[in-house]
Amino acid sequence: MAVAVAILIYFLLVVPLTEVKKKAEEEIVLKRRVLLKYEEFLKNRKTIEEELDRTIKVYETVQQRLLAGETPQLGAANLQEIVKKLSEKNNIAIRSFRILEPKEMNVYQKISLHIEFNPINSILSLGQFIYDIENHEKELMISEMDVLAFNPRMPNNIQGSMVVSGLMKGVKIKEKRKEG
Repeated sequence: MAVAVAILIYFLLVVPLTEVKKKAEEEIVLKRRVLLKYEEFLKNRKTIEEELDRTIKVYETVQQRLLAGETPQLGAANLQEIVKKLSEKNNIAIRSFRILEPKEMNVYQKISLHIEFNPINSILSLGQFIYDIENHEKELMISEMDVLAFNPRMPNNIQGSMVVSGLMKGVKIKEKRKEG
């Protein structure tokens, strides 16, 4: 009877206590590792904060170069307004604007605008218009361009079309932030 009670006490008390002790020791080891990691972060805190500040500045610079607007339609309207101002500055008469379907590009959306311009008397003004688009403060680019010169020897009457594109924040990223 005493042997049975001893075996029962061993299996009911001693075995569970040793298992709890092993789990506690493993947990202590894991927590020490976490503490060492935190300690390392604290030692490198200044470097990490400097990198964070640098990253924030780069992020803000990139955000300033993106088209404004919450939706692709608003971004396209913003792009259309920019192109309109640049065309007026360079005396280019725009015949028509057509907003193309936006394209998803990882975290950005590519907003494109197909424009057709009336005949231009000066190739210099067209060149300046293209330069102004490519070097605008927003991230704009000309992805396609068709130019027609009626007289190639004296290109004083040029007309054509181009696709001007700009980048804006992706809509999916904003939706994820709202959900999270």
